[in-house]
Amino acid sequence: MRLSVVAAISHGRVYRRLGLGPESRIHLLRNLLTGLVRHERIEAPWARVDEMRGYAEREKDLIPKLFQTLAPRFSNQTGDYTRMFQIPNRENLDRAKMAVIEYKGNPLPPLVLPRRDNNRTLLNQLLVGLRQDLEQRPPASTA
Repeated sequence: MRLSVVAAISHGRVYRRLGLGPESRIHLLRNLLTGLVRHERIEAPWARVDEMRGYAEREKDLIPKLFQTLAPRFSNQTGDYTRMFQIPNRENLDRAKMAVIEYKGNPLPPLVLPRRDNNRTLLNQLLVGLRQDLEQRPPASTA
């Protein structure tokens, strides 16, 4: 059997193409970043948001907002400055996987994320049954 290294070669592609040419890709990312800095929360397809996330601190045309509003907010924070949430897919167009990206600590109301009903899982149902059995069992007498 002969092994091939073709799958390991990236051919220089280290980013998503996003279905556009290189110049259109740069304009798309610039517009997404401008919208994020200006509004502090935007909604876009997941792949575009994920690709844009690494560039979220490099936008130059909104420098006053970056240095007067966002920089003091993140002055004592280490790590990520943005937060990504997956939201329901677009139903009427192309069912694209959608996401919301926002700066942490923004003044907008928080997004409500749907919580799973964890009381219905098998493990939690078994634990509820165990608690009920322990409550109904008479206390053991020590003699």
